[in-house]
Amino acid sequence: MPLTYPNLTLIPIPGAIPAWKGLIEPEQLLPVCLKVAEGGGRLVALWGSDERQNAGGFALQVALVTEAGLICLCVALEEAQPVYPNLSLIFPAALRMQRAAQDLLGIVATDSPDKRKWLRHGAWHGFPLRKDYAVAPIDEADAYPFVRVEGNGVHEIPVGPVHAGTIEPGHFRFSIVGERVLRLEERLGYTHKGIEKRFEQLSLQQGAKLAGRIAGDSSVAYAWAYAMAAESIAQLTPSAHSLWLRALLLERERIANHLGDLGYLGNDVAFTFGFSQFWILKEQLLRNNAAVFGHRYLMDLIIPGGVAVELSKSSILYDECTLLEKQVKLLRGIYEEHAGMQDRFIGAGLVAPKLAAQLGLCGMAGRASAQAWDARVQFACAPYDQLDVQMATHRNGDVAARVIVRFDELFESLRLQREILNHLTTGSTVPLLKLPGNGFGIGMVEGWRGEILVAIHTDREGNVARVHPHDPSWQNWPVLEHAVLDNIVPDFPLINKSFNLSYTGQDL
Repeated sequence: MPLTYPNLTLIPIPGAIPAWKGLIEPEQLLPVCLKVAEGGGRLVALWGSDERQNAGGFALQVALVTEAGLICLCVALEEAQPVYPNLSLIFPAALRMQRAAQDLLGIVATDSPDKRKWLRHGAWHGFPLRKDYAVAPIDEADAYPFVRVEGNGVHEIPVGPVHAGTIEPGHFRFSIVGERVLRLEERLGYTHKGIEKRFEQLSLQQGAKLAGRIAGDSSVAYAWAYAMAAESIAQLTPSAHSLWLRALLLERERIANHLGDLGYLGNDVAFTFGFSQFWILKEQLLRNNAAVFGHRYLMDLIIPGGVAVELSKSSILYDECTLLEKQVKLLRGIYEEHAGMQDRFIGAGLVAPKLAAQLGLCGMAGRASAQAWDARVQFACAPYDQLDVQMATHRNGDVAARVIVRFDELFESLRLQREILNHLTTGSTVPLLKLPGNGFGIGMVEGWRGEILVAIHTDREGNVARVHPHDPSWQNWPVLEHAVLDNIVPDFPLINKSFNLSYTGQDL
């Protein structure tokens, strides 16, 4: 047991992270969270659910991670007044999650310092994640109250939500003196698509397709976390072949994104040679994905119960490892010896380890600020428990550190790909089509950005009643507002790209 209270019961997740669940009262929530925080634990996700069809009211779900594993707390809330204590004083990352839960379900964090709407944007009335929700006409003005910074010489620069490049929409409001940034306030939610509501109308297998499309650059991670959650409810352990193949797909997704981002980081300091070279390599990897697996972005290959693909032409992947190791080593030398790049990278977008810990910075960006969390290491699910993953970390917490961690992780993923290919054998998959009733399952996978978590709730008949996908960008977007302070405005694109957070992954 990771804690002496509340009363926790084990959530069996075959071959994956240890997890416990507990039903608690609202007044117990803060003491438990404080105890987890004091022990070095973190908030992973916060969401709500409508339990009125099960003779309950509403419920707040909180997922915490400690050295022992996941702790999933369910807080029963009254139907007439669904309120719970504000968690943002313990876990600052909770603030936006609480605002989203209020927008979608109408459950409210009392004494919250920020109760502004987060996802709604004047787009709907009522609370769409309530089971009795009916679509209503839109007649609500959208006037978002940004925080104003005033004083001599202070100016505002609004950027977005529509940007010049082919990127997702997000609004960034800078308060500046000269070129120095005094404050940055983000407004996201423009890509809200009703994904959580859509899951309620889908079968388990249909939901797997949707899970793989929550964020196109993390298709494998979301699909695996969804499958893991379903398999935990069904008490099903996929074949060893399926698990090895899942790990291969996950590492290829990590390699592809690090290649792309290293190119973009060169582009953001006007080093277009780096951009073109890394994207040539990424394009070759994506073409190999299509040739070997049938999809450039590896969608629809992981399903509850196993995988929906067999590996062929593995020699292509061995040759690819040799090519990438050689080319990326050369490019790393160029990046590290280029005085102009290093001048822009070093010291920019600094997030010191102490601040990173306070704000809950996680994933790749967290590891660049001395936050040594990687689910492949601490909670090595099969087959990572046989791979001895070497975690890449740094202490400087600036753009340069995030570049170094990307390079280190890329080379480690290439090593892992070789190891996985050496272990792969033939096998089969029996698709999981139905789940037990009144079930709760959870899956967590270390995607290339960080921890991807998916929780599944089933109703009495075993139908999917609620799915909550969680992206690490929830934790990391608020940290970007701190990272840019006292930097100059022209460095914001570089700092932003060094994190490369997801809009769609948290807007849902």
